[in-house]
Amino acid sequence: MPSHPTVLLTGASGVVGSALLPHLSDCHTIALTHHTPVAGTDEQLAGDLTAPRLGLDADAYRRLATRVDVIVHCAAITGFSSGPEATHALNEAGTRQMVQLTADAGAVLYHVSTAFVDRTDLTRAQLGQDHGDATARPEDYLDSKRAGEDVVRSSGVPAVIVRPSVVIGDAATGAISAFQGMHGIIHGLLRGLLPLVPVPADSPIDFVPQDLVAATIAGLIRRGRRDGEVWVTAGTSALSTQRALQVIGETAEELGLTAVRPRMVGPEMVDRLIRPVFIANLHARARRRFDDMLAMTALFAHGHVFPTSLGQIAGIPKAPDTSELEAALRTSVAYMAHAKGMIRRAPEPAFAGEQVPA
Repeated sequence: MPSHPTVLLTGASGVVGSALLPHLSDCHTIALTHHTPVAGTDEQLAGDLTAPRLGLDADAYRRLATRVDVIVHCAAITGFSSGPEATHALNEAGTRQMVQLTADAGAVLYHVSTAFVDRTDLTRAQLGQDHGDATARPEDYLDSKRAGEDVVRSSGVPAVIVRPSVVIGDAATGAISAFQGMHGIIHGLLRGLLPLVPVPADSPIDFVPQDLVAATIAGLIRRGRRDGEVWVTAGTSALSTQRALQVIGETAEELGLTAVRPRMVGPEMVDRLIRPVFIANLHARARRRFDDMLAMTALFAHGHVFPTSLGQIAGIPKAPDTSELEAALRTSVAYMAHAKGMIRRAPEPAFAGEQVPA
């Protein structure tokens, strides 16, 4: 691989893609875009991941294939409510297009998947539990990501499958290109909308800052890694549910917010007592919000500890310890609270040096 490779990046405006760009400053980066322009790239190329030849004409596609050394495939539908057709169209069929380009270019593919393909047995659908009014269907997302991995593995192209766990904001600033996943739970807690969390207190909540995921992918590219599965997770350092909720609550108090400390209950109690007795009579929107949370948190209830590759492969970061994860979570909570306008700022003086009366 050249010392300054040309990297084609999909999903450059997304959480992982936008965090990765600063780590590729010694590469020539081409962002494959569909709708959203991307800052910080050397080139942008309009294309369609779900179309043959990425929607390019034959000459443009051939020119692209002759230039690309590395493909980082971050683009994906990560929400749980898009439905199976749309989710598979991008997460599986789109991956087929990137595999084909990898083969045509003689490149190396870094395919960003998810650690949660290892927890498909915990979805409520797999457990035969009622979805209620939920619009969130984690099984659609996980099925599509597992299918995407199968496409990569069966292709025969040089490829590394990267499996991050839940991705939160930058460890130092909390900044993130879009709130997703765990941020929705944090927002509900800060607003007092989640009086209970259907996850046992000791269940691990595995999350990693976006800059750690980005540094790992960049490290793999620089080391010329061409195969294998890389788990970007907290592993045994993951916070327990109880500790994560404590950190969120403590941060809220430091920010001057009154966050209700939720009660932690097992999912069995939810299905046996709480949903039929308390939730069934709520307004439809409230029921849907609760059932969506139930669908998402099922992936954590009784979840096992993820394996981790951090600190075990030359050139990539070490796994964060518990204190570093707590600090990163605090920063993400504070960033979200400010971004959502939940923090009351003190009034500015009318003139320099003038004091505002209490």
